[in-house]
This record gives sequence, C-alpha cells and structure tokens, in this order.
Amino acid sequence: MLDVAVSYNRFKFLGYEFLTWIWFIMENQQDILKKADEELVSLDIGNRIVLENNRNNTIESITIKGDEAGLEEGILSLQKGAVVTELNLIYKAGNHEWHFNIKGESLNISGLKTPETGNVEKKEDIEGSVLEKVFLCEKVLVLVNNLYQQFVNLRITNNWNKGVVPLMQKWIAS
Repeated sequence: MLDVAVSYNRFKFLGYEFLTWIWFIMENQQDILKKADEELVSLDIGNRIVLENNRNNTIESITIKGDEAGLEEGILSLQKGAVVTELNLIYKAGNHEWHFNIKGESLNISGLKTPETGNVEKKEDIEGSVLEKVFLCEKVLVLVNNLYQQFVNLRITNNWNKGVVPLMQKWIAS
C-alpha cells in the first residue's frame, strides 16, 4: 500500500490535466458540460488562472488575473508545456451564478460565492436559509464531481491518447 504523501505527489498530475481539460471543453465541447449539469447555462473562466511549467527541474508559475484579462498568455504557456494548476470559474445555472476557485493538485474548492439567499426575517426562517445555502454550495460540488467523473472515465480509455489529446494539442497550437 502506498503512503498517502507518495500517492498524493505521484497522482497530482491528474488534477492538473483535469483543469486543463476543463478549459479545453469550455472552449470546444460545451455539450460535455451539459452532461454534468442539465441546468447549466455556462461555465467560464473567471478573473484568475494559474499555470505551471516544470522545465529543467525548475517550476515556472504563470498567473493571469483581472476581470478583462486575455488568455493568450495562458495558451502560450500551454504551448510551452505548462498545465493549469488553478482556475477561477463562473458557473451559471438557471438565474443563478456561482464564483469559485479550484486547485488541481487537491481539487480543493475555495472562495465560493453562492447566489444570494432570501432574507431571514423571523427566527423560523433560519433553518430554511441554512438549507438553501447548503443546497447552493452542494450544486458546485456536484458539478465538479460530475465533471471529474467524466474526465476519469475518458482518461482511462484508449480514446484519451488517440482522440482527446490530439484535439487538445490542435486547440493549443491554434
């Protein structure tokens, strides 16, 4: 049995590939996103993306941030062999919008901003408000879980190397 730290370091590349794949499908295969959440209106990169390139035993980190920041530098980094290590995402479903960060190495979600919940006017409304907030938080967890499940199911097939990787390389080169 592998030690937890050894496993963590050995397989953290999967999270980086996952985030890079998410960026790819957001730009090229929106239908995959709909499979993860039928109510999904859009999933977009927010105001921050972090990429890392491990060259010559040196880690180069590229951070692109800003509300109107272009992602050309990110594509250039991917062309040089970088992978996405952190994404800020904007998830829209129905009339609601969520903002959150996801880290590739651990799939931790942070900075979650859920849609507004109803005002608590009476003491009896507190329980309903808490349940609504939990439901709104869970929507993001379910989305990420469904996307990761689709990614892993694809990653373990021969289609990953024969179909998906060439499409991603073509997208990166264009």
